[in-house]
Amino acid sequence: MLLAVLAVWLAGAPPAFAQNRDAAPEGVLGVVQPAALLGPVFTDHAVLQRGRPIPVWGRAAPGARVTVSLNASRTAATADATGRWRADLPAEKAGGPHALIVSAGETTQRLSDVMVGDVWLCSGQSNMELSLRQAANADAEIAAADDAGVRLFNIPRRSLPQAYDGAQALARWTPTTPETARDFSAACYFMARDLRRDEPDVAIGLIAASWGGSIIEDWLSRDALNAMEDYQPSLQALDAYVRSPEDGEALWQRISMAWWRSHDPGLQGGWYRERLDETAWRPIAAEGAWETMQTDLANFDGVVWLRTTVELTRAQARQAATLDIGPVDDADSTWINGRYLGGMQGWDTPRRYRIRAGSLKAGRNVIAVGVLDSGGGGGAWGPAADKRLVFDDGSSVPLDRPWLHRVATPLAGLPPSPRMPWVGGSGVSTLFNGMISPVAPYGLKGVAWYQGESNAGDAAGYATLLPALFSDWRRAFDNPDLRMLVVQLANFGPASDRAQASGWADLREVQRRTVNADAKAGLAVTIDVGDRYDIHPTNKQEVGRRLALEARRLDGQAVARSLQPEGVRRAGGDIRVRYADGAGLMVMGSNRPVGFQLCDAGEDCRFVDAALEGGEIVLAGARPTDAKVRFCWGDSPLCNLYGPAGLPPSPFELAAPAQE
Repeated sequence: MLLAVLAVWLAGAPPAFAQNRDAAPEGVLGVVQPAALLGPVFTDHAVLQRGRPIPVWGRAAPGARVTVSLNASRTAATADATGRWRADLPAEKAGGPHALIVSAGETTQRLSDVMVGDVWLCSGQSNMELSLRQAANADAEIAAADDAGVRLFNIPRRSLPQAYDGAQALARWTPTTPETARDFSAACYFMARDLRRDEPDVAIGLIAASWGGSIIEDWLSRDALNAMEDYQPSLQALDAYVRSPEDGEALWQRISMAWWRSHDPGLQGGWYRERLDETAWRPIAAEGAWETMQTDLANFDGVVWLRTTVELTRAQARQAATLDIGPVDDADSTWINGRYLGGMQGWDTPRRYRIRAGSLKAGRNVIAVGVLDSGGGGGAWGPAADKRLVFDDGSSVPLDRPWLHRVATPLAGLPPSPRMPWVGGSGVSTLFNGMISPVAPYGLKGVAWYQGESNAGDAAGYATLLPALFSDWRRAFDNPDLRMLVVQLANFGPASDRAQASGWADLREVQRRTVNADAKAGLAVTIDVGDRYDIHPTNKQEVGRRLALEARRLDGQAVARSLQPEGVRRAGGDIRVRYADGAGLMVMGSNRPVGFQLCDAGEDCRFVDAALEGGEIVLAGARPTDAKVRFCWGDSPLCNLYGPAGLPPSPFELAAPAQE
């Protein structure tokens, strides 16, 4: 894929206007400087994982003997030549408060109010990042958040192009109070609240590490991605960037341009040229996402080109300038007067490109922007008033002339586009370096993973990346038994009156199959708690409840779960979907379940009538050519089938047996 693209480089491209090289950590309540001996994840009020050896680490003088004690346990380690040390305390039962004491030479560090219990890492993108103050019934939930048995560790956003092992500020552990909980992950907090009801005497520690809009690739380590051929170009560009940001940016621009030239009919057709027949082009709003502002693009993902003009005086045209078009969802290739300026990715990253003196001219100047949208939104969506040319003398002119657009190609069939690998949230390995590596190998019981929206255009890639994340984090946290809880994508986007392809449904199926293939993983189905009009549904209480149910199930408890079919069979002219032992299925609001589809081998799908008979769903009138059964398939499917504890069955796609 990308390696093949590199082979067709047609020419080098000038580097884009440089971005910030590292995302600055956001402020977080209680950020402190790291301790002298212990790593930054160890502070007062910490929770350590029960039932398994407890890793403790930090820095001391090279060669120093370090002693560590907790409760009645004591162990020792020797700092290596760089000063790093690690010691493993024996497993402890739940309890506390304890003191964790570390000594090296004449230096002693003592942590107080340390509990032993269960520790969960909650990570993902904006739906995991969404805080308690943004959740439904926020005021009441915040007021009730007062539990010293739940401890919070809120990692600020931090993106690093390479692993960093030096001293760094991180966060500190805090007992749950209304003040500490209000800006903490709502889904994570509600999961812990439900788990505490089972074992009120067991402390729970929650580590939150999320980044809105982030892709899964940015949460994987460099070692994990290095095993995948498709990521070699990105890793090479990242390595070049670490050595020299200018060299890294130039290399990435060549990689990006090769992709556009290979896959974009607009670029191939010269839609960036100054002189172009625009009779096939249509007006487009100068602000707002095209899926909400343009009826012809209401459900469109793919490549669209935008064009506008700006009139300049001779004095203006003589200057160098900066083109400011605001954020573009998701990636762009930007030109002026037929000359390439640069490209970036990141749906909320402002585009500001330098224009060399001599590139502008008196009179009409043409700006062309190729935009690749991989899901939701789309376009140069920032305020129209922010789009402008800014000259080096400080003056500016607005881009207030009409904008035109033309569709180049839909997303279906396009390979994933290359991403600028050092950009936090949309790069490769930078969030692992900045937010996961600093707390590994802290003792964990499990991970709650709430991510996938930003990868919904590449379900095939996600099928490799999600199990790789499981393995990568189990290795990083030195725990092959690490529980991996996955929140399946919720319903979002327009409903449809016909069966059709859906990138969101494809990704849900990858999540389902990945979890089913892993005995230590669990799936929280949320197909009924989303919001068609808001990608950030606020009912995180139910998300937390369903995560807690899966956590209990993996502990061997007999709890309800979202049902999945055991198989599909043909019986006469019907296709039957079988659930286990009657399954406790029920239909809500009707006498028949809805949301079932049958598809032929070419994925020509149709909705079909269904009936519930015991533990089977009967799909009548099947055709001999029907090869697949789909349930609850679509961006925002309407489904009325439920199981025990009010849990919806998981959406699925299964092969149907051939007609005998």
